Amino acid sequence: MSAVQFASGLLTPRQAATLEVRGRRSGRVISFPVVVADHEGERYVVSMLGESTSWVRNLRADNRGVLRRRRAEPVRLEEVPPERRAPILRRYLELAPGARAHLPVDRRAPLTEFERIADRFPVFRVRSVRAPGAGRPGVLPAAGQARVMPSASPRQPQG
Repeated sequence: MSAVQFASGLLTPRQAATLEVRGRRSGRVISFPVVVADHEGERYVVSMLGESTSWVRNLRADNRGVLRRRRAEPVRLEEVPPERRAPILRRYLELAPGARAHLPVDRRAPLTEFERIADRFPVFRVRSVRAPGAGRPGVLPAAGQARVMPSASPRQPQG
């Protein structure tokens, strides 16, 4: 029920979305609600239940997915190394009050406390992709078809 509500974007926080990933064994598309945390101009999703969730294992097998909030956005999810997760985890706890019971640190704790637990909670950076069939309901990009869109960056002066 939450996945449908999050995907529609109606009556939900703006960070709420639904992530669709392909099952590593079944090949079926699996949908689940997520909170998308913003940090330093990038978007991230966090596994508040840690390493053992199926969606984390599915993403490690195939990092493609579809993020839905009012529209379908084909994405690639890149795992963030544990040593870079602490500030993202802190931001995530600011935005996802439901996750506070799962992460054993207060949302106002210093970064050193988040560093201590960072290796136990996978974090994935969300990258938009363009693919044939992108945006069609239930369609994940086929292998080799998705192309990462360049990130916006200021132009460097020539000379």
